Amino acid sequence: MKKFLILSLTLIFLASCNVNDDDNYNYSFDVLPIESVDIPDEFTLGETYPITVEYLRPTSCHVFNDFYYYKENNERTVAVINVNYDRSDCEDLEDEITSATFNFQVTGNGSYIFKFWQGKDENDEDQYLSIEVPVVE
Repeated sequence: MKKFLILSLTLIFLASCNVNDDDNYNYSFDVLPIESVDIPDEFTLGETYPITVEYLRPTSCHVFNDFYYYKENNERTVAVINVNYDRSDCEDLEDEITSATFNFQVTGNGSYIFKFWQGKDENDEDQYLSIEVPVVE
């Protein structure tokens, strides 16, 4: 009976969806360089801190999606991921700084090293803004 109820509710939900062709856009995900970071000078073990990054939003069709966040030991690599909708009405945005924030929970002693991705150089090498933040007690 439980399986039938779940199946019925799923079918009703799917049948009630209205797919409008005007709302279907092709899109891609773009990793955007971080311009600046607002991060504390030090952390306290067990606390949670907001970390805000600023980046240039290239067009009106770029929308924040998520953070790329990779951790290895005490090192954190961070980048901004935007959805880029393929639409004909996109406007180029010059110098529009956009911010996004994530919360960082301090779970270890010592220092954390944050590497914020800032794009690639002329040799196609990744460039990072590295910030070391000590953990105090």
